[in-house]
Amino acid sequence: MDPLTHALSGALLARAAATAPARLPLRWQITAGFTAAAFPDIDLILRLIDTITYLNWHQGPTHSLILLPVWAWLLAWLLSKLSRGRYNWRLFYRSACLGIAIHIAGDLITSYGLMLFAPFSTERYSLPLVFVIDPWFSLIIVTGLIASWRYPQRRIPAIAALLVLCGYGMFLLTLHQQATAIAHRYVESQAIQPMHVAVLPQPLSPFHWKIIIRDHETYYIADIDLWRPAGKEQADAAGWLFLRMTAAYRPVMENNWHIQQQFGNDPTRTMLLRQAWLSPAFTPFRAFAQLPILDSVDTQESGFCVWFYDLRFQFPELPPSFRYGVCRENDQADWRMVRQRGLFYID
Repeated sequence: MDPLTHALSGALLARAAATAPARLPLRWQITAGFTAAAFPDIDLILRLIDTITYLNWHQGPTHSLILLPVWAWLLAWLLSKLSRGRYNWRLFYRSACLGIAIHIAGDLITSYGLMLFAPFSTERYSLPLVFVIDPWFSLIIVTGLIASWRYPQRRIPAIAALLVLCGYGMFLLTLHQQATAIAHRYVESQAIQPMHVAVLPQPLSPFHWKIIIRDHETYYIADIDLWRPAGKEQADAAGWLFLRMTAAYRPVMENNWHIQQQFGNDPTRTMLLRQAWLSPAFTPFRAFAQLPILDSVDTQESGFCVWFYDLRFQFPELPPSFRYGVCRENDQADWRMVRQRGLFYID
């Protein structure tokens, strides 16, 4: 989820859970919630090392339930210092815990995956219900904060907004279940033995979903719109980008499935591409990519490069994010990992 929505959600929860301001003023409670909800994304500083390190450790220890009390204490102590010692750190601790907790909850329902039990485990957990930027999700939070500002003596507007947010989450859960049922029906109809089934929220609409079924090195992929009726005309290819993206998500009845191979469709190159994929130099990207697929092969006089990306980060009409490859000058040289910059800054 985007950092601003995280921070605002922390402010909203802190307002809903605010205690009597006699000991700690309301503005400090909300500040603590806002700051704490923004804090876990401080792992962005890992990009100073390199992007692949950031990708492998993003939503790691700073998003851990095990370490939440430690981070909350640190933030409470800092906020106490910021108040010039007027308020003991214990007064900030509750709001800091709530802020970090709602950040973790917000990221848990996206598709990236959190290391909830770091440092004891690096396994990632996710219930992908919402795209990383969801205007409806953000609007509910902003509306709740505006209402809370309009009625500063009452917690009811903030509590109501949180209840609406939970209701929206339940609505997304029903959509996820619908898309999951579509995936399982396709698996049964095609007699596929899937290794992995991913049902991922997509941009622009809560009704947009990407289904990816993996059977060894074969992917079955569908971009679906759970709302659009069958037969509706697609947007003109020359139209706005958002319209073209929306048009790519098709009604379920149109059976919009296509098949892709992890190493492409040229069997004469499969062995070489698999060798490149398994090269030691590519270990960091293999650790990151859950649904890897070949992007392209670049053959030049100066060498040979094989590029891959993760299907989780490929959206219609846009180049894939986080593309990495391995290159070598000749058949005897060692592979080296290289990064291909993408459309967005984070790439």
